[in-house]
Amino acid sequence: MKSGKAVRPDDIPVEVWKCLGEAAVEFLTSLFNRVLESERMPEEWRRSVLVPIFKNKGDVQSCSNYRGIKLMSHTVKLWERVVEARLRKVVEICEQQYGFMSRKSTTDAIFALRILMEKYRDGQRELHCVFVDLEKVYDRVPREELWYCMRKSGVAEKYVRVVQDMYERSRTVVRCAVGQTEEFKLEVGLHQGSALSPFLFAIVMDQLSEDRSLLGQ
Repeated sequence: MKSGKAVRPDDIPVEVWKCLGEAAVEFLTSLFNRVLESERMPEEWRRSVLVPIFKNKGDVQSCSNYRGIKLMSHTVKLWERVVEARLRKVVEICEQQYGFMSRKSTTDAIFALRILMEKYRDGQRELHCVFVDLEKVYDRVPREELWYCMRKSGVAEKYVRVVQDMYERSRTVVRCAVGQTEEFKLEVGLHQGSALSPFLFAIVMDQLSEDRSLLGQ
């Protein structure tokens, strides 16, 4: 995890753990093992601060033209990276998924598409492509579908419960120019700013693609 990131809500930056060296490794290993065994993380980790950032397009007074950046505890982000590493070992994502995958890039997908277009053009054949723009998709992923997709992908039930615990009783405040809102619950969607969310989204999209492929057959 890179240094110099904004800190909230516990005000413990990742630099603290880096400076502590082996002592931090021993402490965090013990802490994360307890969280894994109990399947319950500290309540403070459930809190976050949401900062709306203008997209530099459209009406500045329209909420739809802002994207939310969620400031979370750096410690919980380290915990998320541990869980993500465990999930990546057991979940097989289809080769056609290029987003959020290690050693892959959407640039590779663009290159493959261009090669395919040239091949079809040289053969004077039609090539039909579908492009779907998923707007605010993180905010709209149904959590029950997420749990279903995780189980279908072969994730052990214990890790499903661990991820579910990350989402239980999660709450945030919105910070703006005039101050902060009252705290409210987050009951739908993936966590913005989470180190784990990109791979969870990849799992959902992989299962969705697989279901569509089966329907096509």
